[in-house]
Amino acid sequence: MTNGLLISATRSGAGKTTVTLGLLAALARRGMRVRAAKAGPDYIDPAFHAAATGMACINLDSWTMPPALLGRLMAGAAENADLVVVEGLMGLFDGVPGTAGREGSSANIAAQFRLPVLLVLDVTAQSQSAAAMVRGFASHDPDVHVAGVILNRVGSDRHERLVTDAIAKLGMPVVGAIPRDQTLGLPERHLGLIQAGEHGDLATRIARLVDMAESHLDLDAVLALATPIQTLSALSAMPALPPPGQRIALASDAAFSFIYPHLIAGWRRAGAEIVAFSPLANEPPPEHCDVCWLPGGYPELHAATLASAQTFRDGLARFAATRPVHGECGGYMVLGEALEDSDGNRHAMTGLLGHTTSFHKRRLHLGYREARLLTDSPIGPKKSFIRGHEFHYASLTEAGNDDPLVDLTDAQGKPVAERGGRRGHVTGTFFHAIAQAHD
Repeated sequence: MTNGLLISATRSGAGKTTVTLGLLAALARRGMRVRAAKAGPDYIDPAFHAAATGMACINLDSWTMPPALLGRLMAGAAENADLVVVEGLMGLFDGVPGTAGREGSSANIAAQFRLPVLLVLDVTAQSQSAAAMVRGFASHDPDVHVAGVILNRVGSDRHERLVTDAIAKLGMPVVGAIPRDQTLGLPERHLGLIQAGEHGDLATRIARLVDMAESHLDLDAVLALATPIQTLSALSAMPALPPPGQRIALASDAAFSFIYPHLIAGWRRAGAEIVAFSPLANEPPPEHCDVCWLPGGYPELHAATLASAQTFRDGLARFAATRPVHGECGGYMVLGEALEDSDGNRHAMTGLLGHTTSFHKRRLHLGYREARLLTDSPIGPKKSFIRGHEFHYASLTEAGNDDPLVDLTDAQGKPVAERGGRRGHVTGTFFHAIAQAHD
């Protein structure tokens, strides 16, 4: 049976990703078949995990994904692996109020699969008080087992001894202590880390994290904390979302990179073919496909290139005349009349929908969403419920006059203003679809 563990922290910014990447790459260097998963909706961290392990990473989210789907995804990750390491999100117990076990927290994932938790503790500006925090996290939920602690941003040998000795009195093992080192961090952008593919020196950065892990973590002690993953489901061809077509033209380049791996894998298992094309290379959607999907990404960084990609724009318009085209978030922006970049420059987009978006007038839109579809579309049939999330800084400056695509509510069931748009065969929304609300 495959072993697993979950790496979490007391809060965001404590160093989970740094520790996780170093641990993953160090174990892979040992020759272990280690798979990674990321708790919560996140496009960027999984690409780093894949680079560190050489194996695809999955997302596991208890609010958007029904328990049975989580089980199928974990079963797929555990297949042909010695160890599955899940990186948590935010603090261990952070989530949204709601149904027990489906709050979207890292703790939900730990509890469903009986994963021991390795707690990353940023000990900046504290010493023995760290033990009180560990005691609280360890006793907060009887279904969540905190098995060990890694200290991060340790100031000195003396500082390490003070914290370690205090935690030792709890009977909690400290399996690593990482000194303060500004060079270990990864560059960030407004939605999180800069994407893995944008780092020309990614191999060097990962090698530095491996050196950190081998020098400052007790890897054998970490492996000893891992336990067999419980409540695994049988592998199934049932996808999180039905395939939108038999041959899916998927925009895939630096402007369109945010699509969840479990969606693509599920569509392929269900018999669909994924055909990638690059709008930035001025490529149109392939004519032999029967649906086109424009995922999210960073179109605002490439707005001028997209505006001048006439072959892509003309080809997309021809495709949309007879076949479905769907865009989510960044893809939705490109389907509109125009996109205003952060400097206030207006760039003409495809005009297949009537809205205009702007990064010059930035406002964060963030949170879980449940969508009720108002018509048949590539993300599901009319009246179905789909769960996902919204995470962008773009503002809708001109709404246009297209029919709405969805009715959205947040995690507490309150209506959300964003409703997307539909015109002919074209649909789009800022909402990122993750899974059907019910398995």
